[in-house]
Amino acid sequence: MQIEFILLIPAAYIVGSIPTAYFVARWRRGIDIRRHGSGNVGAANILALVSKRWSIVVTLFDIGKGALTVWVAQLLGLGAAQQVTIGVITIVGHNWPVFLHFQGGRGVFTSLGVITMLSPKLGLIMLVIPYTLATIRQVALGVTIALVSLPFLSWFLARLFYIFEPLPVTLGFLALFLVAMLRRLTAPRTSITASVPPGELLVNRLLFDRDIRDRETWIHRTSTEGNLTESTLKQSERQAKD
Repeated sequence: MQIEFILLIPAAYIVGSIPTAYFVARWRRGIDIRRHGSGNVGAANILALVSKRWSIVVTLFDIGKGALTVWVAQLLGLGAAQQVTIGVITIVGHNWPVFLHFQGGRGVFTSLGVITMLSPKLGLIMLVIPYTLATIRQVALGVTIALVSLPFLSWFLARLFYIFEPLPVTLGFLALFLVAMLRRLTAPRTSITASVPPGELLVNRLLFDRDIRDRETWIHRTSTEGNLTESTLKQSERQAKD
């Protein structure tokens, strides 16, 4: 089993590194998704830049990455600690993919896939909390709340969530939370956030996964490098279709 686990570590990272959102944006719009919209390599930015249909495709693929690697670990008979480790490595691959010079997404849906394979009930909670807060347009805050709650739920209510090895799973969920927060905190500043005080920036990133309070301005911002006007985007889309 040790050999299988060792071989699965790089495989999980490579699978996690597959940047579906980047490929879709290149194919459908002819753009580098990292330089447009929110700059995030994920389904939400695909929704803003490409279409709802393709954002669903990216969502399902990202969830599948996390679920697949943990499922393979389960098929190989690996223990809970090893399963969690493989899951976290997959998320690390998504957040810091080797194929995009380590500039990836936030790993929310990949995390959902990992969590669901470890505990379907906790996976449902991870899904419900953010989309409950979506009614007030605070999905990122919902994700933060869900990630914070996971270690407590897996430890104190382990039996309820069918977690039979609570210690490694709880430590794994804690690692998953730390990876998510690290990704938020290490994102580069943009021109519109250069003047935001460090304390305010820290709170905004940890709670809302953005640098400024104005959600609409943040979501629809365009990076200063490689800016495209709307007309240029449409032109690029026509060229990509041709």
